[in-house]
Amino acid sequence: MSTTRYDMIRTRLEAAFKPHSMELTDESHLHAGHAGAEGGRGHYRVRIVSPQFDGLKPIARHQLVYRSLGDLMHTDIHALSITAQTPDEAQGAI
Repeated sequence: MSTTRYDMIRTRLEAAFKPHSMELTDESHLHAGHAGAEGGRGHYRVRIVSPQFDGLKPIARHQLVYRSLGDLMHTDIHALSITAQTPDEAQGAI
């Protein structure tokens, strides 16, 4: 069984953040014909809740997410929309 791009992204984020919850959505189909889609790289949206984001500003949280995905940001992902929250922030959002 081959590993999909979606599975690789999910696996890396789960390993890096041990999230309380995570929603990963492949939105590539919404960008058909877009210049970034021509190269085969995808568009994704992630909402990730992890205590590792505690005390970090949004830019630092995003940098951690990008770092956890490593080479996939250059080879498989064209665009990534990130919502990174602490468990307390996520509770307040309910």
